Amino acid sequence: MIAAVFAALAVMTTGAIYIVANPFSASAAIACSPAWSSSKVYVGGDTASHNGTEYRAKWWTQGETPGTTGEWGVWESKGACGGGTNPTQSQTPSGEPTETPTGNPGGGGKINAAYFTEWGVYGRNYHVKNIVSSGSAEDLTHIVYAFGNVKNGQCTMDDSYAAIDKAYTADQSVDGKADTWDQPLRGNFNQLKKLKAMYPDLQVLWSFGGWTYSGGFGQAAQNPAAFAESCYNLLHDPRWNGVFDGIDIDWEYPNACGLTCDTSGTNAYPNLMGALRSKFGSELVTSAITGDGTAGGKIDLGGYGKAAQYVDFYMVMTYDYFGAWDKDGPTAPHSPLNSYSGQPIAGFDGATAIAKLKSLGIPSEKLLLGFGYYGRGWTGVTQSSPGGTATGPAPGTYEAGIEDYKVLVNECPATGTVGGTAYAYCNGEWWSYDTPATIATKTAWANSQGLGGAFAWELSGDTSNGQLVNAIAAGIN
Repeated sequence: MIAAVFAALAVMTTGAIYIVANPFSASAAIACSPAWSSSKVYVGGDTASHNGTEYRAKWWTQGETPGTTGEWGVWESKGACGGGTNPTQSQTPSGEPTETPTGNPGGGGKINAAYFTEWGVYGRNYHVKNIVSSGSAEDLTHIVYAFGNVKNGQCTMDDSYAAIDKAYTADQSVDGKADTWDQPLRGNFNQLKKLKAMYPDLQVLWSFGGWTYSGGFGQAAQNPAAFAESCYNLLHDPRWNGVFDGIDIDWEYPNACGLTCDTSGTNAYPNLMGALRSKFGSELVTSAITGDGTAGGKIDLGGYGKAAQYVDFYMVMTYDYFGAWDKDGPTAPHSPLNSYSGQPIAGFDGATAIAKLKSLGIPSEKLLLGFGYYGRGWTGVTQSSPGGTATGPAPGTYEAGIEDYKVLVNECPATGTVGGTAYAYCNGEWWSYDTPATIATKTAWANSQGLGGAFAWELSGDTSNGQLVNAIAAGIN
C-alpha cells in the first residue's frame, strides 16, 4: 500500500519569507551546520547538526531532537559531518504557527488523492464501499469529499441526506453491517468513518466550493477568521468529529472568473488560507487550484504563491483545458501534459502550469499533478488526428461532451497520443482521456519534477477494479 501521507513543508502564520537551504548529499565530507537548538523554529529544508551528524528538516518543527524522531519523523539524517562552514539558513520567523507540524507527516511516500462526490450515491450509484471493492482504498492516501457549500460567509453542508442520513443495508455498507433507524450518524459520513477504521492511514478531506459553489468565497474572504471558525466547527461537529482530517478549498477562481467572476483582489485567497491554517493548526489545509498557465491568466491573479506557506499541498487542475464548449472544435486533448504543435491556446497544459507555479516560489513537493477519470469529446468529426472540426459535443451518459473512462475504454478505445495524453476516434466522435499508459508517462514526469504526487477527479469514473487509481499508485514514487 502507498504510504499514507506525504510530509508537508513549512507552515507560517506570518508573511515572513523563508530562504530554504540547499539539500546536502550524504557523505562524511559534509560541513556541519550550526548546532541544533531546542528553542529555534526550523522549517522544511533547514539544516542543523547534532552529535556529529547533519540533519535536514522535512517540515516545521521546534523542540524535536534530531536523531530521535525515527525514520518517518521530521529530521532526515544527511550523514556524518565535520568542520565549521555555515550553509545558508532560513530567516528567523517573525512569528510561529499556532500549532506544531502541518498535516500528518507519513513515511515520505507520495500522495495519491482522489475526489469522492456526495451526489455520486444517486444516479452514479457509487458509494464508499466501492472504494474498497475496487481495491482503490489500498492505493489511495487521501479521499477528498466534494462538496460543501459556501453561504453567507460560512462553510455549510450541501446535501444532508446523502451526507449523514441515507441508510445503508448490510450489502451496501463498508463493513457489512446495516444502519439502524436510531443510530446518530448514517450516510456517507458514517461510511467514511467505517472506511477509516479499516484503513487507518487513509485521510479524508472535506472540500468546499467547486465550480458550482465558488461564488460564496468572495463574501467569505471579507471576514476570513469568521469563515475559518465556521468551517472548523462544521468539520468538528460532535456527530461526525474524527471523520475529517482537514479541509480542502476549491475556489474557482480567486480574483478571476469561473461560473461567476470574483474581484476580491490578490490578497483575498492568501488571507483566507492563512485564517484556515491559523484555525486548523496541525490538521490538513489543502486547495485545488487552476492549471491555467497563460500569461496574465488565473495563476497570476490568484495569489497562490503567497498562500503556499499555509497549505499542505495544492491540487493543480491540469485538465479541462479544451472541450466541446467550443462546439465547432478544433478537437484538442482536455488534459495535455506538454505543449504540442497546433495547440489551440498556449499555456493550457500541465507542464506550463507547474512551471509557472514553481516560478512563484511554491515548493515542488506541495504541487500535485491532476488527472481526470473521464474524457471530453466532439461529434461530427472527420479527422482522426487532433485539430479537426466538429458539429457539437459527443453524447455522454450524464452530460454531452463528457464521458467516464470506464465507458470510453471499451466503447471508444484510444487510437493515438498527443501532448502526453491519449485520444480516440470512432464513429465520427473524437475523445481525449488518460489511460494507464499515459498515466505512467505523466507520473514519471511528475517524479522527475519532484512533485508531491497526484490527484484525480473523480472516483466513480474509474473502472470497477480501480484501474486508474492503481496506475497512479504504481507510477508515483
